[in-house]
Amino acid sequence: MSLSFEDKNGKSIVTNVTTELNGFSLEVVDSAIYEAVRWLEKEQNDEGFWVGILETNSCMEAQWVLAMYFMGVKNDPKHDGIIRAILREQRQDGSWEVYHEAPDGDINTTVECYAALRSAGFKPDDEPLKKARKWILSHGGLRKIRNFTRFWLALIGEWPWEYTPAVPPEMIMVPVWAPFNIYWFASWARATIVPLAVLSAHRPVKPLPPDSRLDELFPEGRENFDYSMPKRLSGFWPTFFRVNERLLHHYMNSPVKPFRETAIKLCLEWIIRHQDPDGAWGGIQPPWIYSLMALYTEGYPVDHPVMFKGMDAWNHHWSYRRGDAIYIHASESPIWDTVLAFQALLDCGETFETFPGMAKALEWLLDKQIFVKGDWAMTVKGVECGGWAFERANRLYPDVDDTAVAMVVLARLRKIAPEKYIPRIDYALKRAEAWVRAMQSSNGGWAAFDKDNNKWFLTLIPFCDFGEVLDPPSADLTGHKLEALGCLGYTMADPAVKKAVDYIISEQEPDGSWFGRWGVNHLYGTALVLPGLRAVGFDMKDPRILKAAEWIVSHQSKDGGWAESCASYMDDAFRGNGPNTPTQTAWALIGLLTIGDHRYDAAIQRGISWLLDHQKEGTWHESYYVGCGFPGYGIGERIRLKKNTLLLAQGRELSRGFMINYNMYRHYFPLQALGRARLHFQNKKTYLDR
Repeated sequence: MSLSFEDKNGKSIVTNVTTELNGFSLEVVDSAIYEAVRWLEKEQNDEGFWVGILETNSCMEAQWVLAMYFMGVKNDPKHDGIIRAILREQRQDGSWEVYHEAPDGDINTTVECYAALRSAGFKPDDEPLKKARKWILSHGGLRKIRNFTRFWLALIGEWPWEYTPAVPPEMIMVPVWAPFNIYWFASWARATIVPLAVLSAHRPVKPLPPDSRLDELFPEGRENFDYSMPKRLSGFWPTFFRVNERLLHHYMNSPVKPFRETAIKLCLEWIIRHQDPDGAWGGIQPPWIYSLMALYTEGYPVDHPVMFKGMDAWNHHWSYRRGDAIYIHASESPIWDTVLAFQALLDCGETFETFPGMAKALEWLLDKQIFVKGDWAMTVKGVECGGWAFERANRLYPDVDDTAVAMVVLARLRKIAPEKYIPRIDYALKRAEAWVRAMQSSNGGWAAFDKDNNKWFLTLIPFCDFGEVLDPPSADLTGHKLEALGCLGYTMADPAVKKAVDYIISEQEPDGSWFGRWGVNHLYGTALVLPGLRAVGFDMKDPRILKAAEWIVSHQSKDGGWAESCASYMDDAFRGNGPNTPTQTAWALIGLLTIGDHRYDAAIQRGISWLLDHQKEGTWHESYYVGCGFPGYGIGERIRLKKNTLLLAQGRELSRGFMINYNMYRHYFPLQALGRARLHFQNKKTYLDR
């Protein structure tokens, strides 16, 4: 059938209407969506949620092994499986890496894995250790390790405590209104600092047996080794903290510490009060494992209820098997996975009638809303909580990002949900909206867990070299908040929305993209910003939007997919470049589809074809990491790489970074893209028919 119509310039266009779109048909898209929805149906937990494996790096397993050695835990049935996981992840060159197929191994991860294997009885001449040792020594040796790796070596007697940063427990006594209180640090950082302060105060040592010591990593002898901390920076704040570090060490060595006993008691109370119902701490591995060791150092036996609960959690959803290997979760993402899976189902037109598990998922999500005050309330007053966390049992650290996506989902569900759910949805949205609005930072953006958490000079404190210690606003997170507020009917006429839009526009890169703080990288940032801007009524024909679209299209691979390596956080040459992944292809498509301009249809069709070609058994597979915990900048936000690279103790290997492979990203993001593409092309056909 031929149709004629006029374009916006009055030019006559004749076209043939068909459902065939550049080599694929909407019927094929329908079939792919059907298979992907059925896959989600099978993967849904009996309680109603979805959760995938969260892969990180081998520090998780190595630190578990070292912690068990330190606490004298023997014969744990997981031990051998965890050792096998460490060995399985060793690279051919002998190192261990931060993310899949990183351009180089990481000195910190490799040293921690080496120490863990030695504590488990491996000998220096065992092949994995020979390879690792050769790599370590050829990459600068122990002089190159971060302070947190030094802490681990100190705990097993392989590093002098005097040459680790001082972390005084008296920090817990600093009031919130005073400088350098613990609430100036990001939620994950303060949850780690408090138990670490207890360890730093006592300086405990569980020495390795004489035949397991790491003498081979000191080839010139321990007596000739320089243990001192490196001095990379000059200026007021670096000098201030170096002087303060020396004073603190004098204090730590002093026999007179009038507040020490009280401070340690307050730290212990804080730790116990912050334990999650499932036994973890803060929903992440570092504060969890440090808290157990701090309590143990204070005399808590491993069978104490608090200790037992914390130890037992690893026997449940905090570890996973691959063959005969056991891996430790750095965190878990059931709420995040559930709301994004929900969004994908809604994008594909699923309803309570067509998807039987939707009601159960909704009930589970509503039950997980948090109404108790957490650490955020120390600095944000006058509002009740109404957020959701990232994890299933974390009650004290609701995540503004999870909350925003939950709001989007609930706002959409309200239109199709059975009447009995409407009052609960309305109440949930009311509480969530009030909390999210209160968490907006002064620059207009939103962070993940705190408000105005951006005191950059804290990153210069010596013990703050483990990654990110701050939680400032970011464009990707702010995009989600705008999308949530837009779903509730707010536009740029709302002052908070206008301020957020101004912040996002100010964060746009010269090439048109946006930095991705919590996902890799500019593909993620751009994909989250565009739906947020559209939701609040921003003009999608604005030149800045079209520049973003051009950037996305210009980075499409010849085969139709998109990619961006984790290395892009340190090398702009990898911006929008790398091995193609289903997740990043989906993000690019979501960005283009959000704009809604059919001039990008050719790129969209090629991208959809790529997803269709790579779907297997209803889902997609990817090994490359596309999630970001820490870019490794310290400040937790984008930097000028050319100006600041030399200041960072990392290269493309992201030695200070923390990358994540969310195993469900590969599924629900492509499903979102397919659902939105189907609607996009159906609307095009309807338009031509009209």
